[in-house]
Amino acid sequence: MSGLLALLDDVAAIAKVAAASVDDIAGAAAKAGAKAAGVVIDDAAVTPKYVHGFEAKRELPIIGRIALGSLRNKLILLLPAALLLNAFAPWIITPLLMLGGAYLCFEGAEKVLHALLPHPPHAVEVAHDTKDPTHLEEEKVSGAIKTDFILSAEIMTIALAAIPDGPLWQEAVALAIVGVAITLLVYGAVALIVKMDDIGLHLAAVGRLAPTRALGRGLVKGMPGVMWLLSTVGTAAMLWVGGSIIVHGLEVLGMPWLGHTIHDLAHMAEVALPSVAAAAAWLAKAVLDGIFGLILGLAVIPPATGVIAPIWAALRR
Repeated sequence: MSGLLALLDDVAAIAKVAAASVDDIAGAAAKAGAKAAGVVIDDAAVTPKYVHGFEAKRELPIIGRIALGSLRNKLILLLPAALLLNAFAPWIITPLLMLGGAYLCFEGAEKVLHALLPHPPHAVEVAHDTKDPTHLEEEKVSGAIKTDFILSAEIMTIALAAIPDGPLWQEAVALAIVGVAITLLVYGAVALIVKMDDIGLHLAAVGRLAPTRALGRGLVKGMPGVMWLLSTVGTAAMLWVGGSIIVHGLEVLGMPWLGHTIHDLAHMAEVALPSVAAAAAWLAKAVLDGIFGLILGLAVIPPATGVIAPIWAALRR
């Protein structure tokens, strides 16, 4: 009997450890996912363009293929690479984060620049072979997965940096949870966004009640505005997240001046608006990080488009 009680006591202790590990993993995954929120918004904003121009019946299958490619990027390619770097070259995590942050600033600044100075339409532009829908779909899916790889790399790096040090398996599980959850969130939202106008048309055509039909018409009319808002929020999120990553990276590398200046200005906003102190401080810091991200992104555009892009294109041939 004493042996059985001892065994039960051991089982109970193991269960407690397991429960604590689950709590630790869940907490780490939630924290890491929140840190990557800005990139997630951008991912959701970027993806719908890849199904533009296809028949309605092909939209969800295309999104499904991109989502599977995104999971492969995160779980098979990026997760092991992130863990290996964290185990054997942790010093490289901050520079990689900063490199990804600079890319986000570049993307955001380029979108702002295009919005302010739109390119004139080309008289003749043949970017894809539209006579072959299958070939066009393959190109679109391949391009989307390549873009997702960059965003997923940033998400996984941010997530890894946010996860507290612990056993390797625990970090791996937390990263996997973040990768799967974010992929489901992003591509579930994208599928809903892409099909929203079809849902609206269906409600407007077959709705039995006048409010239902009105809702359907409202969805159809409102989707362009929703897409614009999503794109705008995604651009702002890229600049904010990218700028904050660079500022924090400079602090880690022993150059804290910019971060301290932004913190002091955010504190001034907090003192000036005591009734909403926390919100004022957060908003001030986000705006200042975003402004820095925009300035950095604009500075990066010339070398990125004039030097790096041609070299990269030549290497891919």
